[in-house]
Amino acid sequence: MSTGTTRKHTALPKAQTLTEALPWLTRHHGKTVVIKFGGNAMVNEELKAAFAQDVVFLRHAGLKPVVVHGGGPQISAALDRHGIVSEFKAGLRVTTEDAMDVVRMVLAGQVQRELVGLLNQHGPLAVGLTGEDAHTITATKHQPEIDGEPVDIGRVGEITEIDTGVIESLLADGRIPVVSSIARSQDAFDKGVQVYNVNADTAAAALAAALGAETLMVLTDVEGLYEDWPNSDEVISRLTASQLEKLLPDLSAGMVPKMRGCLHAVRNGVRTARVIDGRVQHSILLEIFTDEGIGTMVVPDEAEGEQS
Repeated sequence: MSTGTTRKHTALPKAQTLTEALPWLTRHHGKTVVIKFGGNAMVNEELKAAFAQDVVFLRHAGLKPVVVHGGGPQISAALDRHGIVSEFKAGLRVTTEDAMDVVRMVLAGQVQRELVGLLNQHGPLAVGLTGEDAHTITATKHQPEIDGEPVDIGRVGEITEIDTGVIESLLADGRIPVVSSIARSQDAFDKGVQVYNVNADTAAAALAAALGAETLMVLTDVEGLYEDWPNSDEVISRLTASQLEKLLPDLSAGMVPKMRGCLHAVRNGVRTARVIDGRVQHSILLEIFTDEGIGTMVVPDEAEGEQS
């Protein structure tokens, strides 16, 4: 066999992969994709690097990625160093005044900076901002109910308004916005509160809806939404908004904000919302550009019967 033939054969799988991606490249070209970065992908160095490559690939493939991040593990570690106990109620971090200072510092000064740095190894693409910047995310105090009673969990916000102006300007300029899940306070003048800590899953969903994104992708540490956990590890690959709504009361606490976010997104104009396994390298590309896809996809009720 000639060298030329061998070379052709070894390159063939690459060509097949690219041609398989073509319909998806065509479909998603020019569309906005909001990606919630979190879980293991956020703390494992190899996964972080692969995530950055994926996001830059999306940008060069003609999509408009927007990254939204929290920083649970990093915040907990920083609070420990400051001698502040991490406490959770109703699945949300109790955020005292002292804790809020640490949360803001970690999200905007550590997690966001690192992610912007990883993305910008590939070119001058990423720009970091928080929900405070240009009034991107506005929130009011959130008081969850536990056993029917409202509970004070400190500086945790409920999103009331999204202003996409600065993000849209960055996207139009070919940049990749990286948004930390901190919101400006709607009640700043009444109560002197300047910022709130907001759940990053919720923030990503609200931004996806406000931007009219094609897709919301939420990275997590499981394969997707399980059909009958813990009795089975079968993943539901696709479900409608109504089907998801019925499942919500029985989901584990950690999955609730993710799946609520997906539900909010598809009920407010986002074409698909997906929960994918961030422990798999290049999971974003596998989900967007392959026939199989991975994870769980949520679609609007009216999309039932359509091809994804």
